[in-house]
Amino acid sequence: MALTKTPVCDFGKKAEDFKLKSINNKLISLNDIKGDKATLIMFICNHCPYVKAIIKDLAKDCNDLKKDGINSVAIMSNDTKNYPEDSFDNMIKFAEINNFGEINYLFDETQEIAKKYGAVCTPDFFGYNKDLELQYRGRFRELKDLKPINNGESDLKAAMTMVAKTNKGPAQQIPSMGCNIKWFN
Repeated sequence: MALTKTPVCDFGKKAEDFKLKSINNKLISLNDIKGDKATLIMFICNHCPYVKAIIKDLAKDCNDLKKDGINSVAIMSNDTKNYPEDSFDNMIKFAEINNFGEINYLFDETQEIAKKYGAVCTPDFFGYNKDLELQYRGRFRELKDLKPINNGESDLKAAMTMVAKTNKGPAQQIPSMGCNIKWFN
């Protein structure tokens, strides 16, 4: 596992379209998941300790944000041959265990979408306004020894709420960090 941090937010960059298979065996596009007020696209996987440390709180926040017109989608782009814990069948189990609810969990089997977005790690968050312009590329919340520091609302939830209300993200953002995406050899 190589610890990787996300780059600085490229404010205003447009979301890339996609059409990926969900764990419900449906093809889901960007248009299908776009929120009325904002859209969160996150790259995660099943085996990363950084994702595991936040996943229950992340799923709860995403389901809460849905009530405010903010839709969320999770995309898994890792090499499943060398990382079988991230397999499609395990994605289904992972979503169920962690109460994904309304969050679509999509499989980027070719890694094309992760490359289009410039995703570098899991978790990697891309928060878009209603016009699908990037406004957030920060962390979920502070972690210490892979344990969330729970001091109120997560950075991600606060930022996405701000994006939904103002169409702009916070000027100051702390990068997300996690395991590097497991690219094909």
